[in-house]
Formats: sequence, structure tokens, C-alpha cells
Amino acid sequence: MARRVGCQQRILKSSDFMEEIIQFDKQLLLMLNGSDSTVLDYIVMTLTNAKTWIPLYVSLLYVVTMTHQRNYREIFLIIAAAGLCVLLAGSIDDCIVKPLVARWRPTHDPEIGALVDVVDGYRGGNYGFFSAHASNTFSITLFFSLLMRHRLFVVFMVTWSLINCWTRLYLGVHYPGDITVGLLWGALMGYTVYRLYTRFTVPVRYEPRLLYVPIGVLCLTYVYAIIHAFIVA
Repeated sequence: MARRVGCQQRILKSSDFMEEIIQFDKQLLLMLNGSDSTVLDYIVMTLTNAKTWIPLYVSLLYVVTMTHQRNYREIFLIIAAAGLCVLLAGSIDDCIVKPLVARWRPTHDPEIGALVDVVDGYRGGNYGFFSAHASNTFSITLFFSLLMRHRLFVVFMVTWSLINCWTRLYLGVHYPGDITVGLLWGALMGYTVYRLYTRFTVPVRYEPRLLYVPIGVLCLTYVYAIIHAFIVA
């Protein structure tokens, strides 16, 4: 009997601890969410849009093709690996994890939804655990960082992923916990795919001069987002 009571008490303490974490997650989100700047609102809306980063993906493809020239097998393997990163990091999340866990996005949360600062009516889907933006971008970041192994390139890619994560908090469509788990899952998938890729081929050295292309594209994209925000605000 005493053992049973002790077990129940531990369960209650564990439940209380989880509730504290959830409440902290919500309070932290409200601290990070939104601003009074319309310009910043539009910058964030541009940066959070997946289409904004198409030039970055094209620039990465350019680096791969220029490095491997007519080695179509190698180019195909890298494209397939990048696609697998997205499939494992984001698609599994959207199709399986989010419906299964069914944790409300902050914008739909009955408890704090009315307190969340929403930009242009954007609220996202019903469920937000975990963040596909975080998992997708970080899986791509880690895979290409391990592949290309250039310090400045890694810094810019990690910054790109974290900026994407910040936009989701700013817009109130994910809790910090959603972002954290998304980053961890993305890191695991990016590393796993890279290890799988090395089973089929031997990675080569990438010329630093080529890696300045995606770095430059990232910088220009940030400039575009700022200029676009000032024009439409």
C-alpha cells in the first residue's frame, strides 16, 4: 500500500513538473512574440516564407554541380540526400507527429490564443508540435555543413536556420519548446542522412570560393526582405 501511494505521489510530482514547463513555455512565447513595428512584421513575414529561400537552394545546387561537374551520380546522391532530409525532418512531423501529439499552436491555444500578437491574420494550422521550419532548416544546415566543411559557410547556415526559428516565435505560431524539439530532430536527421550518404561515396573538398555564392545569396536575401518591408509597410 505504501509503495502504491509513493508511486502515485511521484506521478503527481512529475505531472506538476511538466505543467510548470508548459506554463513557462507559454510565458516565454508571449515575451518573444510580436512587436509594435510594422516594418519588422513584414520582414518576418518575408523571411518565414519558404519561397523566399528558393535562391539559397539554387545556389547550393550550383555549388554542388560546379564541384562535381559531370559526375551526375554524385550530384544525384546529394540532391536525393537533401530531399531525404526534408522528408524525414519535416514530412514525418507534419503527417505523423503533429496530428498524433495534437498540441495547439499558440495562435489556436484556448488559454493564450487571445494574447498572441498575430501578423496579417496569419495563424498557421491547428497543431504546432514540433516546428517543421526548425527541423527542415536545421537538417539541411547540418547536412550541407558536414558536406562542405567551411567555417564561415557553417556560421551563415546556422544563422539562417535560427532566423527561421525566430520568425515562428515572432509570429506566435510555435512555442519555444516546439522550436527546441524541431532543432534536435532536424540535427538528428541531418546527421543520419549525412552518415548514410557517406556509405555510398567519399565526400570531396569544396572550394571556398564557391561557398561564397550561397553566403552572398543569404546576405542579398536579408537585404531584399528589409527593402521589401519598407516599401510595403
